[in-house]
Amino acid sequence: MTRVLDYFSTLVAEDDSLPLTEAALSLAQDAYPDLDLQATLAEIDELVVRLQRRMPADADIKQKLGILNRFFFRELGFAANLNDYYDPDNSYLNAVLKRRRGIPISLAVLYLEMAEQIGIPARGVSFPGHFLLRVTTPDGEEMLDPTTGQSLTETQMVEMLEPYVASAGESVSRALRMLLQPATRREIIARMLRNLKSTYLQTERWQRLLGVQQRLVILLPDNIEEVRDRGFAYARLDYLRPALEDLESYLGDRPDAEDATVVESQLHELRQRTQHDDRE
Repeated sequence: MTRVLDYFSTLVAEDDSLPLTEAALSLAQDAYPDLDLQATLAEIDELVVRLQRRMPADADIKQKLGILNRFFFRELGFAANLNDYYDPDNSYLNAVLKRRRGIPISLAVLYLEMAEQIGIPARGVSFPGHFLLRVTTPDGEEMLDPTTGQSLTETQMVEMLEPYVASAGESVSRALRMLLQPATRREIIARMLRNLKSTYLQTERWQRLLGVQQRLVILLPDNIEEVRDRGFAYARLDYLRPALEDLESYLGDRPDAEDATVVESQLHELRQRTQHDDRE
């Protein structure tokens, strides 16, 4: 596990050189320890070669986009896994490649990789509830649904946003403009990890959750809340001293946190258990 996390640390060390597809694929090493990352990346490259064969030499951005959409969604058959949306495999690119099923953000990562290799200026957008694609064309910015390739109108996006905004009307439109800014590669990896975090919390798969938390702490070193959550994951697995260290670090940094009482209670229990273990 240390080797895998060291590899992830290297991948995400610098924002400017963070390789999105490789970093996203590396998340699957927690569930698939024998995964051959380079072979899987080569598989994606082979798909791009097939795509490039369909591309006229003089194709403009709009033509390239149409060919990519036909190839990705029709020929390859990538789509949302509506039958089992919360399956963690929907976040693991090796499984998404094999099954041609995923969730918006994992499909978007594969789409972005192909788009980049054929010269389409595309970015991810961390839209609430549904990750989007933003493509720059001669006609302006086009927003795409990464599960279908369909262009989204402002009206459709406002409707998608309404459940996440307290009041409707002009405020939703203002919020929409802010939320359509491109996401950084670090933000995309963080969202993928938090999707997995939510799934493993709900299913109480604590060892898998710990792996996710370790990655989040590496990815977001200034986010003390992720250190706290790693401490809780350690505690679930009876890793008492690492749990103590993380939770004490959290309270040291956030002594007046809203959840300070909860964390103090957990620390009290952990200290008692540690003393008990030391006496045995």
